[in-house]
Amino acid sequence: MARPDAAADPRIAVREGDMTGFQVVVVTLCILICALDGFDVLVIAFTAATIAHDFGLNPTDLGILFSAGLAGMGLGALFIGPLGDKLGRRATVLICLAILCVGMLASAAARNLVELALLRLFTGLGIGGVLANINIVVAEYASNRRRNLAISLMSLGYPIGATLGGAFSVYLIAAFGWRSVFVFGGLVALVLVPAVIRFMPESLDYLIARRPAGALEKVNAVLARMGRAPIAALPVPSRAEDAPDAGLLSVFRAPHAARTLAVCVAYFCVMMTCYFFLSWTPKVLTEQGLSVSGGISGSMVMNIGGVVGCLIFGFYARGLGTRRLAAAFMVGLFVAAAAFGMVPATTAALLAGTLAIGFCLYASINAMYAVVPQVFPATVRTTATGLAMSVGRLGAVAGPAAAGILMSAGWSRPAYCLALGLPMLVAAASLYWIRAYEAAPAAATGPLMPPGAAASRK
Repeated sequence: MARPDAAADPRIAVREGDMTGFQVVVVTLCILICALDGFDVLVIAFTAATIAHDFGLNPTDLGILFSAGLAGMGLGALFIGPLGDKLGRRATVLICLAILCVGMLASAAARNLVELALLRLFTGLGIGGVLANINIVVAEYASNRRRNLAISLMSLGYPIGATLGGAFSVYLIAAFGWRSVFVFGGLVALVLVPAVIRFMPESLDYLIARRPAGALEKVNAVLARMGRAPIAALPVPSRAEDAPDAGLLSVFRAPHAARTLAVCVAYFCVMMTCYFFLSWTPKVLTEQGLSVSGGISGSMVMNIGGVVGCLIFGFYARGLGTRRLAAAFMVGLFVAAAAFGMVPATTAALLAGTLAIGFCLYASINAMYAVVPQVFPATVRTTATGLAMSVGRLGAVAGPAAAGILMSAGWSRPAYCLALGLPMLVAAASLYWIRAYEAAPAAATGPLMPPGAAASRK
């Protein structure tokens, strides 16, 4: 049941009421965008062999292509993601989809390594920017009861998009060549543009906190689409929302500085460990005696475990506490990493270890999507989220690189798995630190945390 003051602030009715069909459509659209991102990120992996043949590339050249996309994602999260706090979430999503569309279609016409690498960098800007904003849209339009499940489903769109994209790519490359894969991705982005225009409204948090021209009319239009009564005036902004500066530097000033540091540390550590396993698991499995197909099967087993872990997080996070369960999965990934290093080199043991890693790995990433938006007010929410994701991309690069250095130095499997699992303990500790700010009255974080919510989520 909605609280009595829900009529004064429609965000309370949205958060505490049941999910309407309109809210489900908004979340579904974000899942589709996340699936497109999963395809776009791995498109080079799908086409690498044929691109290398056509352009005469060596492994170092392919590494440049992989790194260009990741670099673009980091820059996009850092510099384009924050536009959601200035221009609005919906407008920024449209800008990012336009970048994706242009970048993918132009990549299909690339003539050499330099052109393709620059276009991958450009496309990555859209991927990084849109991930930060759809994360916020889902967090703001899902009800309190279903928010963690909605975010879990959104994060599952990423591996699902990558898997289906891989299947489509096999057919497209065989029938039309590698350039057709990029055309396919660009056309999907183009189709999503009118869908966003039609079905994704502007964020109520943004409209009420930022109050752009016509904000009241836009709020009432959103309420009408959800079957809710209009309001006569915009709610009075909370103290946390009454801050016009949404620039990048604002998240490094009080009262945001400490929690910004905490979420950046957590994101870096999570992505460092997770991308080590995502990148190196097939290679490690083959070095332990499995066949190449067995190494690929290990990645599939990891994804299966990840789907189960994300769904469990989505269903139980609200009851058990979002941060508490997130920390449990992160500690669980450390334990799974250490165990994976010590299990005997048999197929059954290695695949069981991989399954356990996947179960905790994807849930840990998903937990960051659920945790970060709740600790910042609407005026800096996408700015802070984009910054944290950008720092996380640095961890995504550092993890696999550190693994290569340790392996080259002769570290054993137990040693490097333990070392690269340790960052998850730091991430779990950072989440505990973040929780204290929500409980403090001086650090109110806006409508995502209504009065009393902090105490209920410990």
